[in-house]
Amino acid sequence: MAKLTMVQAINLALTQEMERDPSVLVLGEDVAQDGGVFRLTDGLLEKFGPVRVLDTPLAESAILGTSIGMAMAGLRPVCEMQFCGFSYLMMGQFEAHATRMRARTHGQITLPLVVRMPYGGGVRALEHHSESREAIWAHLPGAKVVLPSGPRNARALLAAAIRDPDPVVFMEPKHSYRAFREEVPDEPEVMPIGKAQVVQSGTDVTLVSWGAMMRPTLKAAAEITEKRGVSIEVIDLLSIAPLDAQTITDSVRKTGRCVVVQEAPRSFGPSSEITALINDKAFLYLEAPVARVTGYDVVTPYFGREKHYIPGAGRVARALEATLDF
Repeated sequence: MAKLTMVQAINLALTQEMERDPSVLVLGEDVAQDGGVFRLTDGLLEKFGPVRVLDTPLAESAILGTSIGMAMAGLRPVCEMQFCGFSYLMMGQFEAHATRMRARTHGQITLPLVVRMPYGGGVRALEHHSESREAIWAHLPGAKVVLPSGPRNARALLAAAIRDPDPVVFMEPKHSYRAFREEVPDEPEVMPIGKAQVVQSGTDVTLVSWGAMMRPTLKAAAEITEKRGVSIEVIDLLSIAPLDAQTITDSVRKTGRCVVVQEAPRSFGPSSEITALINDKAFLYLEAPVARVTGYDVVTPYFGREKHYIPGAGRVARALEATLDF
């Protein structure tokens, strides 16, 4: 079992799914000749040829519109938006057609397509390159939104996304692309979309996060566990649409306390929805208000202030202590 980075694990998922199913193809800006801006598609052109690995013009709306047509014709396109901040240019095609086709045709036509996009900060990028806008896509009925946190679940969830009959927005935390390695089985592995993972069991407080925020979340949990001798349950959501309400509410009913960590701006984000869910389903079990550790309601700052914007283990630890002490 090899230890892979997330970049290598995603490349492995694409390779294995393209070998398994000849209808799977990859398209996007610079994905073929250059292997993608982050080299996630490196080597695919040589393995599968220019018919199945296509460089496109710099036109996100055209990339998505073409993918919709391909999916309607029986293919399974995996299209790349080079950065999350460029993906808004495809919004018309995605909202008006991709997410509505199943409902529009009463289930006669489905669109098995995947939109891959790197998201989030932490890599000293420029404007439009560091957004964490998962809430935008999750707000659209008919779309699934998947956010892996590590190499192994990225490989397994991408395989599931490619096999899914409906549109999946696959958001890759670029801060985690090469930050660490995990053991990834050689044989194909698939995880269900919409099922969160309890990565650490506990009884005193529930800690919920996803994507790149899982590393500072786990670090804070370890620090507070050692400092105070408490038992912290940590949940990795893995997807926010669908949202695994059962795992969250079961945990909060057990612990009575919850802290939610997101990189995105505070207002109208997934942490707000999770808080509302807990109020609906587990309010009478709460021993403290649900706490949120988030980005701020400003444009993601340039790299000089980026570390102050993105939640770190220190902010998560302080929220945990305040929740435990309430």
